[in-house]
Amino acid sequence: MNAFVSATLQRAFVEHERFLWSVCYRMTGTTDDADDLVQDTFARALERPPKDAERTLRPWLTKIAVNLSRDRYRRRRREKYGGDWLPAPIEILEHEPPAYEPPGTEARYDLLESVSMAFLVALEALGPNRRAVLLLRDVFDYSVAQTASALETSEANVKTTLHRARKQMAAYDRAPRVAPAPEAKVAMEAFVARLAEGDVAGIEALLCEDVVARSDGGGRYHAANKPVVGATKVAKFLVAIAATRGAPEDVRVATLNATPAIVARFAPREGFASHVALLVEFEDHGRIRRIYSQLVDEKLSRVRSQRR
Repeated sequence: MNAFVSATLQRAFVEHERFLWSVCYRMTGTTDDADDLVQDTFARALERPPKDAERTLRPWLTKIAVNLSRDRYRRRRREKYGGDWLPAPIEILEHEPPAYEPPGTEARYDLLESVSMAFLVALEALGPNRRAVLLLRDVFDYSVAQTASALETSEANVKTTLHRARKQMAAYDRAPRVAPAPEAKVAMEAFVARLAEGDVAGIEALLCEDVVARSDGGGRYHAANKPVVGATKVAKFLVAIAATRGAPEDVRVATLNATPAIVARFAPREGFASHVALLVEFEDHGRIRRIYSQLVDEKLSRVRSQRR
């Protein structure tokens, strides 16, 4: 590889790293995989650089990243997992700019929505090809031709695959949208207070009748292996877990994946997670409709705790 090509690819790494990470994260749902895949993308680029290094490199790098991500996602879905699988949450700070600027205004889902826990969980229903097509077309605003090029398929196949992917996302699209920030903030404060008090009836009053609580313990920590459904069951489950685990050493309210969350750290105890992120999704009337508890250490690498 000549010096010009090498320098061009190094500049491309700096320029496109965050964008590629955002693609890989949405494709796989895990931060560790996204980190690895971005590195693999540039390693592949250095091994087999493009013939024309002066052209715009983002489409070419995106093609590599998406195809590597499809393979990683396909392998993960084949592996046996202990309990209920949930994506790895990330913390988005208010001062951080978006990882990319969409090229147009036709995207079906905006930047924050496409990284929300609800959206990432909905994507789990899609196979690798449908997930890739839906993300490229409906999040990253790729044209049919660009998507076909990136996935090395025909435009007709892209259209058919997108139609099927959107049908699978129909339940997500019909669901009520998250509560406005002021309503969510008040409801979150009430939820945290009542959880600390062990107030089952108080918590139940904050929940939608068909609320769903999901927990990812990775088969290592005490967690519900299946979703808990219904306000009474969820309220009792949360209070029982809190009572068994005991008070956290530190706790804070955060925003993870554009979702209000509680981040807590506990003293080490056999069979229990020491670091927990609990994401709380509200409906537009301010009641809780989904709760996602992430307990797996590796999936919390992008979530800060109070203690340093």
